[in-house]
Amino acid sequence: MPRRILLLPGDGIGPEVVEQAQRVLIAAASVFNLDLVFDSADLGGVAIDKQGHPYPETTRSLARQADAVLLGAVGGPKWDSLPAAERPERGLLGIRSDLDLFCNLRPAILYPQLAEASSLKPDLVAGLNLLIVRELTGGIYFGEPRGVETSADGVRKGFNTDVYDETEIRRIAKLAFQFAQKRSARLCSVDKANVLEVTMLWREVVSEVSEEYPDIELSHMYVDNAAMQLVREPKQFDVMLTGNLFGDILSDTAAMLTGSIGMLPSASLNAESRGLYEPVHGSAPDIAGEGKANPLAAILSASMLLRYSLDEGAAADAVEAAVEHVLDSGLRTLDIANSPADAVSTKVMGDAVVTAISSLS
Repeated sequence: MPRRILLLPGDGIGPEVVEQAQRVLIAAASVFNLDLVFDSADLGGVAIDKQGHPYPETTRSLARQADAVLLGAVGGPKWDSLPAAERPERGLLGIRSDLDLFCNLRPAILYPQLAEASSLKPDLVAGLNLLIVRELTGGIYFGEPRGVETSADGVRKGFNTDVYDETEIRRIAKLAFQFAQKRSARLCSVDKANVLEVTMLWREVVSEVSEEYPDIELSHMYVDNAAMQLVREPKQFDVMLTGNLFGDILSDTAAMLTGSIGMLPSASLNAESRGLYEPVHGSAPDIAGEGKANPLAAILSASMLLRYSLDEGAAADAVEAAVEHVLDSGLRTLDIANSPADAVSTKVMGDAVVTAISSLS
């Protein structure tokens, strides 16, 4: 039975990296006899330009039919002047909410070949393999009321609402404990329970869920300390669980430990393991169309797609092994190269991964 993959190239460098990730999926499908069918649609700024909405109904329909969605990136300064509710990022929030993609997985893995590219000393990050589990459809990004108001005396006030109920907390916590069971049986839950009532509840519910997983060592940490510890002693963590806002910040912090944000994939899953997969790096409009973008984060996102939504672990392993092989060979895009003269293009990097996978056949 064919599996449907929806491609959302999006904005900036998104189309460039999604093109290479699709080529890798096609190569893996050939080697492992997978029946993949691809659709393509618009999301973000390009959707605003073409259809007047960041998450058009045509895209919504295809997303609901897909077994998995592969996204490039959304946003850019071109659309910054639009009202907040009409910007490209609202399309991303819209699809997450529409598909109930409440569980965001952001691995931060330092490949040995890139240890010198990390902003920290190699001895602090060597062997880093961290998984951040972020709640994605609640919290301050979705809470109501929200907005900007002007008082009678002309003073503007902005406000957002950070809200979680125990059902939302419980379901993401259970998944985090299950991921910890498959790793080193350690879970650190990050909150700000000394100040924020919403995270007081977060800590209480996570502690309750921990009683169902006595094999997991649970710890709690305030978010400010967690941010400090990530750059002080990152290998103390294995699985980190946190809410939407804190997860957004901490996962980007963890990204820089790995040498380049251009290396990091992510997965956003619902209860049925249908998911949206995207590189963490954003749209990078300053290099869009120049062939400088690193496609490895998108390619590794495609690997996560194979593993989590299609349950094709062998194919996912092959993609990851191909990336390792390419890095071993010394190929580097601009973001991870020692100098611009040593950098290869987006397509050359994609070619190399495709060749490495195809050699398995």
